Amino acid sequence: MEPASRDWVAEGTFPRGIEGPAVAPDGRLLVVNYQRPGTLGVISGQFQAGLLLVLPRGSVASGLRFGPDGFLYAADHRGHNLLRIDLDNGSVSVWVHEPRMHQPNDLTIAADGGIYASDPDWNNGTGRVWYVSPAGQARVAADHLGTTNGLTLSPDGRWLYVAETVQRRIRVFEVGDGGALDGGRVLVEFPRHKLDGLRADVDGNLYVARYGAGEIAVVAPSGEVRRTVRLKGAYPTNLTFGGEDGRRMFVTVDKRGLVESFRVPRPGADWVRLQDLR
Repeated sequence: MEPASRDWVAEGTFPRGIEGPAVAPDGRLLVVNYQRPGTLGVISGQFQAGLLLVLPRGSVASGLRFGPDGFLYAADHRGHNLLRIDLDNGSVSVWVHEPRMHQPNDLTIAADGGIYASDPDWNNGTGRVWYVSPAGQARVAADHLGTTNGLTLSPDGRWLYVAETVQRRIRVFEVGDGGALDGGRVLVEFPRHKLDGLRADVDGNLYVARYGAGEIAVVAPSGEVRRTVRLKGAYPTNLTFGGEDGRRMFVTVDKRGLVESFRVPRPGADWVRLQDLR
Protein backbone atom coordinates (compact mmCIF):
# COMPACT_ATOMS: atom_id res chain seq x y z
CA MET A 1 0.00 0.00 0.00
CA GLU A 2 1.35 3.40 -0.97
CA PRO A 3 1.79 6.04 1.77
CA ALA A 4 -1.12 8.44 2.12
CA SER A 5 1.16 11.37 2.93
CA ARG A 6 3.58 13.49 0.93
CA ASP A 7 6.70 15.45 1.79
CA TRP A 8 6.06 19.06 2.80
CA VAL A 9 9.74 20.09 2.98
CA ALA A 10 12.88 18.52 1.58
CA GLU A 11 14.39 15.56 3.41
CA GLY A 12 17.17 16.60 5.78
CA THR A 13 15.86 20.16 6.26
CA PHE A 14 15.74 19.45 10.00
CA PRO A 15 18.20 17.45 12.14
CA ARG A 16 17.40 14.65 14.56
CA GLY A 17 14.99 15.88 17.19
CA ILE A 18 12.55 17.53 14.79
CA GLU A 19 9.49 18.26 16.91
CA GLY A 20 6.75 20.79 17.55
CA PRO A 21 4.85 21.46 15.33
CA ALA A 22 2.31 24.29 15.64
CA VAL A 23 0.30 26.26 13.09
CA ALA A 24 0.17 30.00 13.78
CA PRO A 25 -3.06 32.01 13.45
CA ASP A 26 -1.76 33.33 10.11
CA GLY A 27 -1.36 29.77 8.79
CA ARG A 28 2.41 29.44 8.96
CA LEU A 29 3.76 26.15 10.29
CA LEU A 30 6.35 26.39 13.08
CA VAL A 31 8.74 23.53 13.85
CA VAL A 32 11.57 23.28 16.35
CA ASN A 33 15.25 22.77 15.48
CA TYR A 34 15.62 24.23 12.02
CA GLN A 35 19.05 23.04 10.80
CA ARG A 36 20.34 22.89 14.40
CA PRO A 37 19.01 22.52 17.96
CA GLY A 38 17.96 25.66 19.80
CA THR A 39 16.11 27.25 16.91
CA LEU A 40 12.58 27.53 15.56
CA GLY A 41 11.88 27.11 11.88
CA VAL A 42 8.97 28.45 9.85
CA ILE A 43 7.35 26.77 6.86
CA SER A 44 5.26 29.24 4.86
CA GLY A 45 4.32 26.81 2.09
CA GLN A 46 5.32 23.48 0.61
CA PHE A 47 9.14 23.33 0.32
CA GLN A 48 9.38 26.86 1.75
CA ALA A 49 11.26 26.54 5.04
CA GLY A 50 13.49 29.02 6.83
CA LEU A 51 14.78 30.19 10.18
CA LEU A 52 12.25 31.96 12.39
CA LEU A 53 14.33 32.70 15.48
CA VAL A 54 17.11 31.48 17.76
CA LEU A 55 16.19 30.62 21.32
CA PRO A 56 18.21 31.92 24.28
CA ARG A 57 21.49 30.15 24.87
CA GLY A 58 21.00 26.79 26.59
CA SER A 59 17.36 26.40 25.52
CA VAL A 60 16.15 23.62 23.21
CA ALA A 61 12.42 23.32 22.59
CA SER A 62 10.26 20.30 21.83
CA GLY A 63 6.50 20.90 22.12
CA LEU A 64 4.91 24.12 20.82
CA ARG A 65 1.39 25.44 21.36
CA PHE A 66 -0.39 28.75 20.89
CA GLY A 67 -2.30 30.13 23.85
CA PRO A 68 -5.56 32.08 23.77
CA ASP A 69 -3.47 35.19 24.49
CA GLY A 70 -1.81 34.86 21.08
CA PHE A 71 1.62 33.98 22.47
CA LEU A 72 3.50 30.88 21.39
CA TYR A 73 4.53 28.63 24.28
CA ALA A 74 7.47 26.23 24.03
CA ALA A 75 8.56 23.35 26.23
CA ASP A 76 12.27 24.00 26.78
CA HIS A 77 13.46 20.54 27.82
CA ARG A 78 17.10 21.60 28.12
CA GLY A 79 16.46 24.58 30.41
CA HIS A 80 13.55 23.15 32.45
CA ASN A 81 11.44 26.07 31.25
CA LEU A 82 8.23 26.98 29.56
CA LEU A 83 9.08 29.79 27.17
CA ARG A 84 6.69 32.47 25.96
CA ILE A 85 7.33 33.86 22.49
CA ASP A 86 5.88 37.00 20.94
CA LEU A 87 5.95 36.45 17.20
CA ASP A 88 5.16 40.11 16.53
CA ASN A 89 8.60 41.20 17.74
CA GLY A 90 10.49 37.90 18.08
CA SER A 91 11.03 38.26 21.83
CA VAL A 92 11.48 35.13 23.94
CA SER A 93 10.99 35.11 27.71
CA VAL A 94 10.94 32.46 30.41
CA TRP A 95 7.30 32.09 31.46
CA VAL A 96 8.01 29.33 34.01
CA HIS A 97 11.31 27.95 35.28
CA GLU A 98 10.84 24.74 37.24
CA PRO A 99 14.06 22.90 38.16
CA ARG A 100 12.03 19.95 39.49
CA MET A 101 10.95 19.10 35.96
CA HIS A 102 12.90 16.25 34.38
CA GLN A 103 12.38 17.79 30.95
CA PRO A 104 9.12 19.40 29.82
CA ASN A 105 8.31 17.65 26.57
CA ASP A 106 4.93 18.51 25.11
CA LEU A 107 2.20 21.03 25.90
CA THR A 108 -1.52 21.50 25.58
CA ILE A 109 -3.36 24.67 26.56
CA ALA A 110 -6.86 25.07 27.98
CA ALA A 111 -9.30 27.76 26.89
CA ASP A 112 -8.53 29.82 30.01
CA GLY A 113 -4.78 29.75 29.29
CA GLY A 114 -3.85 27.01 31.76
CA ILE A 115 -1.05 24.82 30.41
CA TYR A 116 -0.48 21.09 30.83
CA ALA A 117 3.09 19.88 30.25
CA SER A 118 4.25 16.29 30.02
CA ASP A 119 7.43 15.51 31.95
CA PRO A 120 9.01 12.14 31.16
CA ASP A 121 11.82 10.59 33.18
CA TRP A 122 13.42 8.51 30.44
CA ASN A 123 16.05 6.95 32.69
CA ASN A 124 13.45 5.37 34.97
CA GLY A 125 10.62 4.81 32.50
CA THR A 126 8.25 7.03 34.47
CA GLY A 127 6.69 10.45 34.13
CA ARG A 128 4.17 12.99 35.30
CA VAL A 129 2.05 15.89 34.10
CA TRP A 130 2.43 19.47 35.31
CA TYR A 131 -0.25 22.12 35.33
CA VAL A 132 0.67 25.79 35.01
CA SER A 133 -2.09 28.25 35.91
CA PRO A 134 -2.78 31.31 33.74
CA ALA A 135 -0.86 33.28 36.38
CA GLY A 136 2.25 31.12 35.85
CA GLN A 137 2.09 28.95 38.98
CA ALA A 138 3.26 25.36 38.38
CA ARG A 139 2.27 22.21 40.22
CA VAL A 140 2.27 18.46 39.56
CA ALA A 141 -1.22 17.48 38.37
CA ALA A 142 -0.59 13.72 37.85
CA ASP A 143 2.32 11.61 39.04
CA HIS A 144 3.59 8.02 39.01
CA LEU A 145 2.77 7.51 35.34
CA GLY A 146 4.64 5.87 32.51
CA THR A 147 6.90 7.90 30.22
CA THR A 148 4.55 10.81 29.56
CA ASN A 149 4.94 12.38 26.15
CA GLY A 150 2.22 13.64 23.82
CA LEU A 151 -0.89 15.12 25.39
CA THR A 152 -3.99 16.93 24.24
CA LEU A 153 -7.38 18.10 25.50
CA SER A 154 -10.76 17.06 24.20
CA PRO A 155 -12.59 19.73 22.18
CA ASP A 156 -14.77 20.66 25.16
CA GLY A 157 -11.78 20.72 27.54
CA ARG A 158 -13.30 18.12 29.87
CA TRP A 159 -10.75 15.37 29.22
CA LEU A 160 -6.96 15.27 29.04
CA TYR A 161 -5.32 12.51 27.01
CA VAL A 162 -1.72 11.55 27.78
CA ALA A 163 0.48 9.17 25.78
CA GLU A 164 2.96 6.97 27.66
CA THR A 165 5.69 6.33 25.12
CA VAL A 166 7.44 3.20 26.35
CA GLN A 167 4.27 1.62 27.75
CA ARG A 168 2.50 2.20 24.39
CA ARG A 169 -0.76 3.36 25.93
CA ILE A 170 -2.94 6.45 26.23
CA ARG A 171 -4.50 7.49 29.52
CA VAL A 172 -7.50 9.78 29.92
CA PHE A 173 -8.07 12.12 32.88
CA GLU A 174 -11.12 14.16 33.79
CA VAL A 175 -10.31 17.86 34.10
CA GLY A 176 -11.63 19.54 37.24
CA ASP A 177 -11.63 22.99 38.77
CA GLY A 178 -8.34 24.85 38.63
CA GLY A 179 -6.83 22.33 36.21
CA ALA A 180 -7.07 19.38 38.64
CA LEU A 181 -6.91 15.92 37.07
CA ASP A 182 -8.93 12.89 38.15
CA GLY A 183 -8.84 9.26 37.06
CA GLY A 184 -6.19 8.31 34.54
CA ARG A 185 -7.69 5.10 33.17
CA VAL A 186 -6.09 3.45 30.14
CA LEU A 187 -8.07 4.39 27.04
CA VAL A 188 -6.13 2.27 24.54
CA GLU A 189 -2.93 0.22 24.48
CA PHE A 190 -0.92 -0.76 21.44
CA PRO A 191 0.94 -4.08 21.17
CA ARG A 192 4.02 -2.68 19.42
CA HIS A 193 5.91 0.55 18.70
CA LYS A 194 6.27 3.66 20.84
CA LEU A 195 3.83 6.55 21.04
CA ASP A 196 4.65 10.23 20.71
CA GLY A 197 2.48 13.25 19.86
CA LEU A 198 -1.32 13.52 20.13
CA ARG A 199 -3.89 15.87 18.62
CA ALA A 200 -7.70 15.88 18.65
CA ASP A 201 -10.10 16.80 15.87
CA VAL A 202 -13.38 18.66 16.48
CA ASP A 203 -15.21 15.36 17.00
CA GLY A 204 -12.79 14.25 19.71
CA ASN A 205 -10.95 11.67 17.63
CA LEU A 206 -7.28 11.38 18.59
CA TYR A 207 -4.51 11.36 15.99
CA VAL A 208 -1.56 9.47 17.48
CA ALA A 209 2.04 9.48 16.21
CA ARG A 210 3.32 5.88 16.42
CA TYR A 211 7.11 6.16 16.51
CA GLY A 212 8.68 3.23 14.66
CA ALA A 213 5.43 2.10 13.07
CA GLY A 214 5.49 4.74 10.35
CA GLU A 215 1.85 5.59 10.83
CA ILE A 216 -0.70 7.83 12.50
CA ALA A 217 -3.44 5.96 14.35
CA VAL A 218 -6.91 7.55 14.58
CA VAL A 219 -8.53 6.65 17.90
CA ALA A 220 -12.18 7.34 18.77
CA PRO A 221 -13.06 8.84 22.17
CA SER A 222 -14.22 5.32 23.11
CA GLY A 223 -10.70 3.97 22.58
CA GLU A 224 -11.44 2.16 19.32
CA VAL A 225 -8.73 2.43 16.66
CA ARG A 226 -10.77 3.55 13.67
CA ARG A 227 -8.06 3.66 11.03
CA THR A 228 -4.39 4.26 10.40
CA VAL A 229 -2.62 6.58 7.98
CA ARG A 230 0.62 5.28 6.53
CA LEU A 231 3.60 7.63 6.32
CA LYS A 232 6.69 7.53 4.13
CA GLY A 233 8.97 7.72 7.19
CA ALA A 234 8.92 5.24 10.08
CA TYR A 235 9.50 7.66 12.96
CA PRO A 236 6.78 10.32 13.39
CA THR A 237 7.29 12.46 16.48
CA ASN A 238 4.44 14.95 16.57
CA LEU A 239 1.63 16.42 14.51
CA THR A 240 -0.80 19.30 14.14
CA PHE A 241 -3.78 20.39 12.07
CA GLY A 242 -3.58 23.31 9.67
CA GLY A 243 -4.22 24.45 6.13
CA GLU A 244 -6.94 26.80 4.95
CA ASP A 245 -9.72 24.70 6.49
CA GLY A 246 -7.93 22.98 9.38
CA ARG A 247 -8.08 19.65 7.56
CA ARG A 248 -4.44 19.30 6.58
CA MET A 249 -2.29 17.28 8.96
CA PHE A 250 1.39 18.08 9.36
CA VAL A 251 3.65 15.41 10.87
CA THR A 252 7.26 15.88 11.97
CA VAL A 253 9.30 12.82 11.02
CA ASP A 254 12.53 11.97 12.81
CA LYS A 255 15.52 10.54 10.91
CA ARG A 256 14.05 11.78 7.61
CA GLY A 257 14.35 15.32 9.00
CA LEU A 258 11.23 16.70 7.42
CA VAL A 259 7.49 17.26 7.65
CA GLU A 260 4.98 15.00 5.91
CA SER A 261 1.40 16.03 5.23
CA PHE A 262 -1.97 14.52 4.37
CA ARG A 263 -5.64 15.51 4.34
CA VAL A 264 -8.09 14.54 7.10
CA PRO A 265 -11.92 14.47 7.17
CA ARG A 266 -12.47 16.97 10.01
CA PRO A 267 -10.58 20.04 11.27
CA GLY A 268 -8.49 20.05 14.42
CA ALA A 269 -9.92 21.29 17.71
CA ASP A 270 -6.90 23.53 18.35
CA TRP A 271 -7.09 24.95 14.84
CA VAL A 272 -10.72 25.98 15.33
CA ARG A 273 -9.90 27.73 18.61
CA LEU A 274 -7.08 29.67 16.95
CA GLN A 275 -9.43 31.25 14.42
CA ASP A 276 -10.50 33.74 17.08
CA LEU A 277 -6.94 35.10 17.10
CA ARG A 278 -6.88 35.98 13.42
